[in-house]
Amino acid sequence: MTLVGTPTLFIDGEWCASSDGGRRPTYNPYDASVIMHVDEATSNDARRAIAAAKAFFSSSDWSRRSYQDRCELLNRMADSLQKNKAELARIETIDTGKTLGESEIDIDDVTNVFRFYAKEALKLAEDKRVTGPLVPESVKSLVVHEPVGVCVLITPWNYPILQLCWKLAPALATGNVVIVKPSEVTPLSTIYLVHMMLEVGFPSGSIQLLTASGASIGSVLTESPDVDLVSFTGGLQTGRSIIRSCAETVKRCTVELGGKNPNIVFADCDLDWAIDNVTTAVFVHSGQVCSAGARLIVEESMADKLVNGVVERAQRIVMGNGLDAASETGPLVSAEHRAKIEAYVKLAQEEGAVIRCGGVRPDPVEFPHLAQGYFFLPTVLDKCDRTMRVVQEESFGPILTVERFPDGDEETAIMLANDTKYGLAGGVQSKDQARAERVARRLRHGTVWTNTYGLYTAQSEWGGYGMSGNGRELGSKGLDEYIEVKHIWSESKPAMMDWFKGQGKKHNTARM
Repeated sequence: MTLVGTPTLFIDGEWCASSDGGRRPTYNPYDASVIMHVDEATSNDARRAIAAAKAFFSSSDWSRRSYQDRCELLNRMADSLQKNKAELARIETIDTGKTLGESEIDIDDVTNVFRFYAKEALKLAEDKRVTGPLVPESVKSLVVHEPVGVCVLITPWNYPILQLCWKLAPALATGNVVIVKPSEVTPLSTIYLVHMMLEVGFPSGSIQLLTASGASIGSVLTESPDVDLVSFTGGLQTGRSIIRSCAETVKRCTVELGGKNPNIVFADCDLDWAIDNVTTAVFVHSGQVCSAGARLIVEESMADKLVNGVVERAQRIVMGNGLDAASETGPLVSAEHRAKIEAYVKLAQEEGAVIRCGGVRPDPVEFPHLAQGYFFLPTVLDKCDRTMRVVQEESFGPILTVERFPDGDEETAIMLANDTKYGLAGGVQSKDQARAERVARRLRHGTVWTNTYGLYTAQSEWGGYGMSGNGRELGSKGLDEYIEVKHIWSESKPAMMDWFKGQGKKHNTARM
């Protein structure tokens, strides 16, 4: 399967070009080269996709098929993901800049997501019979599950394939139809995935694909009364706009909006282990991870040794082409994003932070192979405090801020960790497992790891507190977002309700 030279919009069962002929380049972040051009959907294209999705949902048998039939397609998709793993991972790597190893892990993870929902969705197949003293014997009271309808799935640029499939698998398992809008920065793996879906047998009307910027078609998708649900993963500002837009038609809206995630380290941790934990938590994928442990909150007596060790480790991280097996991390996704990271480092210095390492692009003389790409050195900012913007705002890059708390002062550590408008994820590291779990219980974050960082499973819900969003993905709750619950009360022995007995004086309604 080749993507180059083929249309990238999929509307009403056909691959097609933009209605106005518009296209945009996609770039390889490693060397800023153009990978290919993709079609730029217009507002008219978006309206056509909505109409096609609505018509298919209303007229086809897709939503009425058995859960078994739809879940079989999910299992076939999981098989296809493994069959096409090498090519899909390669596409993900050249489009995002992440290492091939990371991309392969992503493919394995989403394979597990499809397999999980292929089983989990079957639990919805049986209607729930409600019985009890308040339900007469002549009544069959059923709670049934139905699809929401037309679902718009808007995905981010950092984990294109993974974030899409977290939404796609439960949405399709429950009989919805979807309109997929990937990030215009990294759309290629999504295009490839739609080709795969059609090959394994998903109905062509069950999915529409629009490659375009959010600015060009986003409002059309979120404001349409024919769209029943919007699921968005991305930045806070865009998320707020989407929530406001969805409110006009009172449609369902779930958003995951990132985080500024604390990683609390107590002084009883083994030093080498803690260095590895902190470095991995923040610098994987060059920090472009919504759950990255970007805020180190460390017990004072260990702080200097830990920070020195992280600085030493960070300075030795191998940066390079994601397709090179020797690379440990890749570039940032774009020149615009790198400029944003550089602005945060400059701001941090103005606020009083001390740059311990990084803070600049790689030296083009020392690292000529990195000169053309969007690389930025892993950065450690010491002497930070909770008042700094670089501590409070999500930079979404390879930046670690360091805050300290007094020895033995759990309350201060908890206070610092919860001092954020976000609440997506966090970590607590201590040899005292009881303390680690005690502190974890106090954190206002959707996922908390103790004595590790960053792992997840398809079976466990994912989502955040506060401005990290609303709703949940993964787990059984991930299905709930895509179903309507209906109560059907069936009376087998109809009787007169006899509420209005007709014994009053007849109203004279005539008027002259």
